[in-house]
Amino acid sequence: MEHIYTLSFFYNTLFVMALIGLVVFVALYFVDAGYGKMRTEKWGPAINNKVGWFLMEAPVFLVVLYLWSTAAANPALAVVKQAPYWIFLLIFELHYFQRSFIFPFLLKGNSKMPITIMFLSVLWNLINGYVQGYWLFHLAPQYRPELYSSDWMTDPRFIIGCAIFITGFIINLHSDHVIRHLRQPGDTNHYLPQKGLYRYVTSANYLGEITEWLGFAILTWSLAGLLFFWFSCCNLVPRSNSIYKKYAEEFPDQFDSKKLKRIIPFIY
Repeated sequence: MEHIYTLSFFYNTLFVMALIGLVVFVALYFVDAGYGKMRTEKWGPAINNKVGWFLMEAPVFLVVLYLWSTAAANPALAVVKQAPYWIFLLIFELHYFQRSFIFPFLLKGNSKMPITIMFLSVLWNLINGYVQGYWLFHLAPQYRPELYSSDWMTDPRFIIGCAIFITGFIINLHSDHVIRHLRQPGDTNHYLPQKGLYRYVTSANYLGEITEWLGFAILTWSLAGLLFFWFSCCNLVPRSNSIYKKYAEEFPDQFDSKKLKRIIPFIY
């Protein structure tokens, strides 16, 4: 019996997920995703934010690690032990190690995350983990073994993509740091973030994240990477619009004078 994970099945999965991303993009301009600043009781039962983030992000870290390990154990896919594949693994897992095992435990306060949001995110992360890991460590070595040879590390796409990813990763880390330190212990007031790229956009953390996955799409030069970038934009761009409007209502005096954008400095 032919294995379910054929190339055609894989590309069909990409196509379906891209369409779902478009639906998400449109929907989030009408319905605020109910976590963080936008959480309301209408989203139903909620759990501790730290637990929610850990359960939400850890699956993709584990799925990609599993797919790499199964490929590495297969003599026919031994190419995944070469340097380009190691770098793909390390770059991807660097982000998700931070998001799974560090970021949640740096969060302050006792915020809640709706269980519905958590489960939807877990589902996306499982699918995305399959898409990224299966392409990089199973399909590419089998169907395109010449693509990620050692020469790939000197290809301009790889170098530029790595630089963009690292830039986005740094932006993301710094922006999260700014948000965490807006208030002193015991302070319950709300503040408009004003450091780093928050001087230009209200969602600098989201800017960092989509920059990361743009870099990843370029450095892997794959439809799988492009899907991740596309889906990140479909989720985070409309969410940045909701946050923009929230800040505009809370801080009208500061907001108008700064001419802030949502997620792309000077543009949107």
